[in-house]
Amino acid sequence: MRMVVLGLGYLGATHAACMAELGHEVLGVEVVPEKRESLARGEVPFYEPELPELLKKHIDSGRLRVTGSYAEAADFADVFFVAVGTPQKKGEYSADLRYVDAAVEELVPLLTRDALILGKSTVPVGTAQRLSERADELAKDLEVEIAWNPEFLREGYAVKDTLNPDRIVLGRFSGGRAETVCREIYAPLLEAETPFIVTDPPTAELVKTSANAFLATKISFINAIAEVCDAAGADVKAIADAIGYDARIGRKFLNAGLGFGGGCLPKDIRAFMARAGELGAAEALSFLREVDNVNMRRRTRMVELTREVCGGSLLGKRVAVLGCAFKPESDDVRDSPALNVAGQIQLQGASVTVYDPRAMDNSRRLFPTLDYADSVRDACGGADVVLVLTEWSEFVELDPNLIRSTVRQRNVIDGRMCLSSERWFSAGWMYRA
Repeated sequence: MRMVVLGLGYLGATHAACMAELGHEVLGVEVVPEKRESLARGEVPFYEPELPELLKKHIDSGRLRVTGSYAEAADFADVFFVAVGTPQKKGEYSADLRYVDAAVEELVPLLTRDALILGKSTVPVGTAQRLSERADELAKDLEVEIAWNPEFLREGYAVKDTLNPDRIVLGRFSGGRAETVCREIYAPLLEAETPFIVTDPPTAELVKTSANAFLATKISFINAIAEVCDAAGADVKAIADAIGYDARIGRKFLNAGLGFGGGCLPKDIRAFMARAGELGAAEALSFLREVDNVNMRRRTRMVELTREVCGGSLLGKRVAVLGCAFKPESDDVRDSPALNVAGQIQLQGASVTVYDPRAMDNSRRLFPTLDYADSVRDACGGADVVLVLTEWSEFVELDPNLIRSTVRQRNVIDGRMCLSSERWFSAGWMYRA
């Protein structure tokens, strides 16, 4: 099948390459020239495991092409995926839908035949209905159907999550062809018995935001328990292990530590709260405000703990920060807890040196005043304390003896509870988590 993907960021580039892998002929539309030129060469301008190989494979085969022209896209196919960003509005909790709106506003007037537009972007409930009404105004005599097919990708596992999804959700209005088309698009996945949930657009929109809200709540729950454990002298990891055996609870996403960040969970739960308020259901999601508060407190607590380890003041201290991406297997530093902590520590007078296996360039652009090193050893040189803030395997498996002679003081703070405390203690380090 021929199809178009509008927007080639993390979501769009992955979806376009994976649709080509499923056998479809795909045209990707990217309006940023530098990004478009990179992708057209088969080069991914961000880090996502497996994606560079997949993209290059299908650029070379001709099954995937990249353009900046909406007119070319309108002529190419009659199925369009909207995969543009929906960031948080500046100064507000609401989602900024200007890119989603622009995609529809620019595409629909160029259409010369009936079309199906499938939304992938995470949007507030009611967006599909509003866009459907706008498409009807713009389409004149054509039938332009809007449906929502939300993504459930994890950065670092996006290719796997697209080609081997837990479920496929489609929200469509009655009487259209969205379900028939999606069954054809995802036929190889449905043959592998992937659950296919067909519902109305508001429900599909809420499935995505509800999933993110639940994951954020689970993370903040265990971090709230960690606060109580700090006060009571209890072991939060042992608590997580014990309650995780309950099948109703499960162990995943019960890792206490620095909390969540990135381009999805923080802005999505805030947009969810804002939309609930607009619908007159603000009280229903008031608990998410505390979920957000707990998450932000973890960053403050990490700064306080670093100050305690440094004797009560960070002025003149040297701090090594290992990890600046918001999670491992990603170069994404949007709302990164690690970078937030590094910046706060620097503002309190410390000299901060950062190292990350993949996210250094993005970090430099966002926090140019921090110092950056090319290796763990260089970052730890002369440090009074080492902070592990992203659980890259390079840090989890780090032999503490390899850096003990490079630091000034053997203090390590495990911000992700990912290190072996016994291993670091036995190597002569003071370990805190």
